[in-house]
Amino acid sequence: MITLPKIVTAASAKGDLNSSDSAEVLHSVKSLPQDFLTELGNRLLTLAQQQGNVAQSAESAEESQDAPVQKGQLDALLTAFDKPDSLNALLTADQMMSWGWRVPFLLSALLVIVGLFIRLRIDESPVFAEIRATKAAESRPLKEVMQTSPGLVLSGVAAKLIEACAFALFTVIILAWGKANQLDSSVLMESMIVAVILEIFAIPLMGALSDRIGRKPVFLLGALLIVLSIVPFFLALQQNSYWLTQIAMIVALTLGHSMCYAPQASWFPELFPTHIRCSGIAVIWQIGSLIGSGILGLTAVKILQVTDGHWYGLAIYVGVLGLISLAGLARLPETAPGRRNAEYHSWQRR
Repeated sequence: MITLPKIVTAASAKGDLNSSDSAEVLHSVKSLPQDFLTELGNRLLTLAQQQGNVAQSAESAEESQDAPVQKGQLDALLTAFDKPDSLNALLTADQMMSWGWRVPFLLSALLVIVGLFIRLRIDESPVFAEIRATKAAESRPLKEVMQTSPGLVLSGVAAKLIEACAFALFTVIILAWGKANQLDSSVLMESMIVAVILEIFAIPLMGALSDRIGRKPVFLLGALLIVLSIVPFFLALQQNSYWLTQIAMIVALTLGHSMCYAPQASWFPELFPTHIRCSGIAVIWQIGSLIGSGILGLTAVKILQVTDGHWYGLAIYVGVLGLISLAGLARLPETAPGRRNAEYHSWQRR
């Protein structure tokens, strides 16, 4: 089983390495296989993109029936997988260990630049523009969110847990599980990349489906699919067969995750009146991502260690998270205008 050296963990937390640490870091990194470096880059880029999606999703959400499409998380994941493989073909092993491993992290800054460029060229949505013109914005929106909608925040965070943790499980933790069980890493990696590429197309389809039948049913079906498929998922992967692994990845990641992920950019903003919408979605998204991908992701790694790499601990874990998320989803109202024949919240303050 792979364990990240403490010196590398500390350096990642600081964001840089000083000269006194260089020799130890290089020695530690040289002991790691290339696939683990890919996993590390994947985790960092994915979590960074999740943070960046909050403002874009909230600010771009208009009072319409069309769900905003959010695919940046998947693009970041593909970048994390693609760049280390390309560098391995161009650089020698010593060059890769000396400085090449930094390149994917530096190139991720391009995603920020592209996102900023796109955001600056997008016109403000009519409801936000009207709030700005009439000075109806809340001076302390976070305080109002927590005072007026604590139940929505708690239920929204609970709902997001299964999506956030499942993404970390299916794209990062599963690679460590595969290594612990001597599975072919190339089979896992290639099937995962195919599933992610397919999810890029599945997300807008699931978003459109949520416009038609509602945000809640699509999210609920996705959460149930993840929970019910988790045992067959691990059993299929244990066969070390490319096609069985591919089918399992498509069911869990392409379908299950996209059904949970796609409605969020519309559903979470629609839960709150427009004058506190940005703060409302930020609280749900940030706390849910922090707990789901961060704390619970690390907990899943610990479970993997305690169970000596067996899948049953992770399967039970996903089942428990699924029950928590289903409880949260059950308490959230349906907000899709197509289902309600009206907006859940008007922009005006009551």
